[in-house]
Amino acid sequence: MPAFRFADRMLAQLDELGRISESPDYLCRTFLTPEHRAAHETVAQWMREAGMEVEHDSAGNLVGRYAGATPDAPVLMSGSHLDTVRNAGKYDGMLGVIAPLACVADLHRRGVRLPHTIEVVGFANEEGTRFGASMAGSRAIAGTFDPAMLETKDKQGVSMGEAYRAFGLDPAQVGSCARRPGSIAAFMELHIEQGPVLENKGLALGVVTAISGARRIRVEITGLAGHAGTVPMGQRQDALVAAAEIVTYVETRCTGTETLVGTVGMMEALPGAMNVIPGKAVFSLDIRAAEDSVRDAAADDVFAEIARVCARRNVEHKLTELYRSTATPCHPGLMDAAEAAIKTQGVPTMRLPSGAGHDAATLAPLCPVAMIFMRCTRGISHNPLEAVLAEDVELATATLLHFIENFHPVN
Repeated sequence: MPAFRFADRMLAQLDELGRISESPDYLCRTFLTPEHRAAHETVAQWMREAGMEVEHDSAGNLVGRYAGATPDAPVLMSGSHLDTVRNAGKYDGMLGVIAPLACVADLHRRGVRLPHTIEVVGFANEEGTRFGASMAGSRAIAGTFDPAMLETKDKQGVSMGEAYRAFGLDPAQVGSCARRPGSIAAFMELHIEQGPVLENKGLALGVVTAISGARRIRVEITGLAGHAGTVPMGQRQDALVAAAEIVTYVETRCTGTETLVGTVGMMEALPGAMNVIPGKAVFSLDIRAAEDSVRDAAADDVFAEIARVCARRNVEHKLTELYRSTATPCHPGLMDAAEAAIKTQGVPTMRLPSGAGHDAATLAPLCPVAMIFMRCTRGISHNPLEAVLAEDVELATATLLHFIENFHPVN
């Protein structure tokens, strides 16, 4: 098989980035760490080789700029994140930075300047792994950064503001990189799907219709701890059994409605002894859908069921909402352009929503946004088993280049 035009170098670059980790045993690269800096310096060098001007902005984002044919050319932004979860795969986020970089490198080799400027951004802190608060970099660019994020702390008790200072950045200036409304014509993000839909359909690429809105809730069920051997079954106030009944309802309520998903990802039973009836259960609840009304209706039903179960079992409950994001529709004109770009490669495609959060959603208040999904093996992501096909990387990058070269601002 002849060498790929794009994929050979890109996969080598992704392998190199995958070795920049806080752990020798697995990939973990979190916000404002030495590894974060090393990854950005590595990509910055590749950007310069591709003919781009490079900036590390006030929020810790890496920005490469390939100027258009005229000084006042509109700006097409593309990119994704360079931070990771713990025990990560090496394509989530990083593919979305390396692909537009490869496109710019190709334009630079051919001496092509387009009617629009291209900015490639490696966003900082998309995952929120270190401080919990996510999307700090894209929020800063969008002008929606909340200074309260600076007070969040990592497991060592270091605040985000302190980490910014240690990184050589002024936390008071994080928001100064905000772009003016109208200064960005559009944002396009290429991303692995992180799910199995495309692979199950036998498709390499898909056009994202919307980025689902999410609600995350902490649920506390308080009953009465007691001796496992002496309290009769019918007289117990078992918090864990109540929680288990609620978890089953979440699965039932969120099954069968398109784009709606519900997940209980964490569960803790207290006091946590083998011979003690659990007096408290604490668990997480994550509900997402491509339409906020669908998500909220499901959440309301779950909350009502929690109240019914707890009343029947004589236990108490407390709900604390930790996070809420609105669903973000992608721009119809950009979706059409992305679909047309895929079809120029001679392959079929489909439209599908994204259940994961992305920097694209954060940038939506600033400019029109769009996303292209590329299939990943078995839909696995946030996992070292994350894998892609070289031919898909080649196809996705050729598609993105066509989109970039034929881009026109949309209303």
